[in-house]
Amino acid sequence: MINVQGAPAIYQSEVGVFKKLPEFLESNGFKRVFIVHGTKSLHAVKSHIPDFGFLQVHFEHYRGECSDEEVRRIRHIAESWDADIIIGLGGGKVLDLSKALGYEMRVDVVLVPTVASTCAAWTPLSVFYSESGQFKRYTIFPKSTLLVLVEPEILLNAPVQFFKAGIGDTLAKWYEAESLIYDLETVPVPVQIGLQSADLCKNIILEEGIQALADIEGGTLKSSFRAVTDAIIMLGGMVGGYADHYGRIAAAHSVHNALTKIPSTHHLLHGEKVAYGILVQLALEGKIEEISNLALFFEKTGLPMSLHDLGISINDRKTLEKIADNTLLPSESIHFMKRKFEASDILEAFEVIEKINEKGRE
Repeated sequence: MINVQGAPAIYQSEVGVFKKLPEFLESNGFKRVFIVHGTKSLHAVKSHIPDFGFLQVHFEHYRGECSDEEVRRIRHIAESWDADIIIGLGGGKVLDLSKALGYEMRVDVVLVPTVASTCAAWTPLSVFYSESGQFKRYTIFPKSTLLVLVEPEILLNAPVQFFKAGIGDTLAKWYEAESLIYDLETVPVPVQIGLQSADLCKNIILEEGIQALADIEGGTLKSSFRAVTDAIIMLGGMVGGYADHYGRIAAAHSVHNALTKIPSTHHLLHGEKVAYGILVQLALEGKIEEISNLALFFEKTGLPMSLHDLGISINDRKTLEKIADNTLLPSESIHFMKRKFEASDILEAFEVIEKINEKGRE
């Protein structure tokens, strides 16, 4: 069974789009607007915040995680304030928190990403973490977001690390989706749409990603940056939106989840950990040539290619075994793949990647 939740009701990506929000809210009958944001995200949109006119608006700062505790805390405030719509303003965790809040309160949600680091603005799901930032679970909601507003100028001026993370997370769409369809005798049309979206993600990222980073460095809003931004936010979300469980996550995200439990990796963003997870997944699948093909792209974009980039030593056996064990937890998506893996396979994958890196430095 394929459950298709292909898109938000409305997606708009254009310069000045944030200014159109008050008119949209008023014309749809909303009156009490509850905005969830972070400190940096609010600062990033300061010059873009529109005049909300007669709308009642409350700004609520979130505490850094999309957690069960944070949803409960903010829900209490939003319900006490009698909010009739939630606006999430920020990165992936703010957006995921806002989606969860809207679901719990049974109100519509508007999402305004301030970084292009994930497809969180598009997807009808939230990733939950503990209060200390360790991965807990994914929750898929039965209703998609009402409106997604992408202001390219906000994303262009965001820290470049977030964009690099978005490149890594979106590149994984193809490699993970490709590994999940092994048991399909015929591929249903929704899954085909998801797979074609994933393939387009990969092509846009590899063909336009380096130039998009140059666009950011030059502070110029050009076609490569716009293309990669839409690939990260829109196309990336379409993969799972149409293909459902055949287009979501596999080993790369399991490695990410395991890395969230390693303190030395906390300086890395979601997509950066996922990028390294791609390499581990390819090593597990025996696709060594593909790792070598990606190596130059990873080097040019600054994505982590080695354990050293993660702050981990190849000689730290205890940490590596912890990562391997957590990658293989029963709840992890690595088990959706055709082959069943053991901890020794994960450890061997680390060594394979290290050897490829060594060879590349010769």
